[in-house]
Amino acid sequence: MELHNLKPARGSVKKRKRIARGEGSRGGTATRGNKGAQARAGYHSKRGFEGGQMPLHKRIPKYGFKNINRVEYHGVNLDLIAELAEKNKLKKIDREVLIKHGAASKNDLIKVLGRGSDKFNAALEISADAFSGSAKEAIEAKKGKAIILKKEKV
Repeated sequence: MELHNLKPARGSVKKRKRIARGEGSRGGTATRGNKGAQARAGYHSKRGFEGGQMPLHKRIPKYGFKNINRVEYHGVNLDLIAELAEKNKLKKIDREVLIKHGAASKNDLIKVLGRGSDKFNAALEISADAFSGSAKEAIEAKKGKAIILKKEKV
C-alpha cells in the first residue's frame, strides 16, 4: 500500500446533492419554500432567534450582580510560608519567592491567610498585597514584619 493508491472504503463517500443548480435539481424554490426572508439569498437568523417566539435568554429572569471593582486575591496560608522558609532557610518571603516555588502565579495579587498560625514560629519579613487579621497578628507576635505592597496605578 502506497500513498498514491489510498482510497476511502467503498460506499463511505457519497456525492452531495447540488440543490439550486439548474432545472433538473429541485428547480423553482430549491427546497427553500415560497417567499419570505428564509427563501432569499444571504439569509441567516440571529443567534438565539426562535422564529418570533420570545427567545430563551429573554424568557429567563435576570438575577445577581457582578461588581466590576472586585479585587481577587490568591490566598497563601502561613503554614505553607513557614514550610517554604524552613525548607529553603529564608528570612524574607516576597512575591518572587512564592512564584518561584509555585505558591502563586505571576499575575496574582497575594493575600497571606492565617491557617497554620499555631505552627508558625519564625521571625520572617513577609511582603504581600494583603494580610488577613489573624495572619498579621501571628507574624507580628513572632517579631516578624508584615509589609503591604503598594498597588501601582495604571
